[in-house]
Amino acid sequence: MPENKTGMDAEKKYPVITISREYGALGNSLAKALSDRLGIPYYDRDFVKKTAEKSGYEEEEVEHEGEDLSASMKMLNSFLNSAVSFSSSYDNIFEAQKQVVLELAESPCIIVGRCADFILKEAGIDALNIFLFASVKDRMKRAAELAENGDFSLDKYIEKRDKLRRTYYKTYTGREMGNANNYTICFDTGKISIPTCVDIILKILEQE
Repeated sequence: MPENKTGMDAEKKYPVITISREYGALGNSLAKALSDRLGIPYYDRDFVKKTAEKSGYEEEEVEHEGEDLSASMKMLNSFLNSAVSFSSSYDNIFEAQKQVVLELAESPCIIVGRCADFILKEAGIDALNIFLFASVKDRMKRAAELAENGDFSLDKYIEKRDKLRRTYYKTYTGREMGNANNYTICFDTGKISIPTCVDIILKILEQE
């Protein structure tokens, strides 16, 4: 039987792979590299478009509210949810993202962020869950490439985005982002290159 370029069975059915990450820890880069090696699709930016279609919200709203939640907004959201007539955009977008994750998980793929690891666990769907982290110094290079910091210094912006992302994750999963117990494997991408991460993940998949 012919083998694919990973040396793995071309007919192998891979599990869904989820990638949780700190801001600037190269989540998109790992997803793309894995997608190229395994021949399965990955969803990061495309996930926003799918969620927008599902929820009826604009892509900009999904981008802004689909992973980031401040402590003050969390409190306001919780308070307003007690009003019968209030419909939280954060909650609605999360529910739409949940549906998208479950639909995508019907076939092998790679999903970046969006609490996908928790959503799949709750649904009883097998997944290989990855968490990426690195020091702020190591993540500043990627943050500079993204150029999303506006008036913030890069280190302060990374701190801000990490806090928003962790608050969102805790709100909708009840778990702490980055707790190693919740993942199959964690990588420090400041010390372990993306190609090396890919090689290690492929070794894990070979054992499946």
